[in-house]
Amino acid sequence: MAKWTPRHEAPEPLEGPVVATITGGTILWFVLFLVQLPFYGWFDDRGLTWWVWTCLAGGGLGLIGIWYVRKRDAAIKRAAAADGLTATPSTD
Repeated sequence: MAKWTPRHEAPEPLEGPVVATITGGTILWFVLFLVQLPFYGWFDDRGLTWWVWTCLAGGGLGLIGIWYVRKRDAAIKRAAAADGLTATPSTD
C-alpha cells in the first residue's frame, strides 16, 4: 500500500467567486427545467421525464448550495476579521 501514497503535497484549494458560481449554476438548472416543462409530453412519451425532474432537483440542491456557500463565506470573513486580517489582500 505504500507505493500508492502521494510523494508531493496537495495543492492549495482554489478560491474564487464561489457564491456567484453556485448562484449561476442554480439559475441554469431552473432555466433548463422551465425550458423543458412545455415539452413534458414529449419526454413522457419516450420515457425521459427524468431529464425534467433532474433539472428541478439540481435547482433545489443549488438553493441549498447557495445557502451553504453564503454561510461559509461569512464565516471566513468573520474569522479573518477576528484575526485582525482583511478578507481580501491589500494592493500596497
